[in-house]
Amino acid sequence: MPELLSAPLVVEFPFTRSLGPVQSAFLTGLRERTVLGVRTSDGKVLVPPVEYDPATAEEIRDLVEVGATGTVTTWAWNPGPRRGQPLPTPFAWVLVKLDGADTALLHVLDAPGPDDVRSGLRVRIRWAEERTGAITDIACFEPDDTEPDDTEPDAHVTGHSGVFDDAVTGIVTPARLDYTYSPGRAQSGYINALAGRKTVGERCPSCRKVYVPPRGACPTCGVATSEQVEVGPRGTVTTYCIVNIKAAHTANLGIEVPYVYAHIALDGADLALHGRIGGIPYDQVRMGLRVEPVWTSSSRHPDHYRPTGEPDADYDQYKELL
Repeated sequence: MPELLSAPLVVEFPFTRSLGPVQSAFLTGLRERTVLGVRTSDGKVLVPPVEYDPATAEEIRDLVEVGATGTVTTWAWNPGPRRGQPLPTPFAWVLVKLDGADTALLHVLDAPGPDDVRSGLRVRIRWAEERTGAITDIACFEPDDTEPDDTEPDAHVTGHSGVFDDAVTGIVTPARLDYTYSPGRAQSGYINALAGRKTVGERCPSCRKVYVPPRGACPTCGVATSEQVEVGPRGTVTTYCIVNIKAAHTANLGIEVPYVYAHIALDGADLALHGRIGGIPYDQVRMGLRVEPVWTSSSRHPDHYRPTGEPDADYDQYKELL
């Protein structure tokens, strides 16, 4: 049996959102080393603040300033920080109820080890040296030897207008997922065949449909597939879309917008696969267009598909593959 394939994969994109008045005030306050919460109609102070009361759903805007010290309510030790996490050395994830707040804020605690962390531990904010108006303006929490002021329970809670100069009105948050993918027996065979510039699917022993790429089982009949069938290399565009938004991976490949991605039913296949169409103006791509793969010298898969020059396929030949 050929060796199964695996590869590290990364899914990454920037998430951009605008901020309402409450979140804007909260993040702008962090930039100014001030932590703001919001007071509900029953007098509770929520940190981080929200724009609607979680109990009544009414809009809330009464901003209050809370302390930069607080108490750990619960925690979990992280012995091996990963890329992009707040600290490069082992740390504790903590929920901290800041003085004057009624809810806890999730952040990290810089502590020598798990024996130095406990529920009830007093902590204080360590501010980042450079602050931009983000939750990372709190670099982390660190142990604090002061006690909360029990004689004046509301001493740390004061009204706040939430008005700052040059308020933060939007944020960009990078989202990233790193994982290792193994395609399994069927798709490993498919990928290995592509290295020889062949496209191989698998035939269902029951309905006799040929699936490309193969799944290892027929999605219609639910039975395992193992009979390999070479298909293509030519095929028919069944449907397509015109892409007008630049993406980093296509820009790096020198692909300019607009361009076309299409579902292509390779000759002999009963399932259309996804491929880019080239060698033709984007506005001349059409359903039924006959195409063939174009390989680059170093690629393990077709770079794109181009017109063959054949007459378009009749709709009845591919209508079941839309």
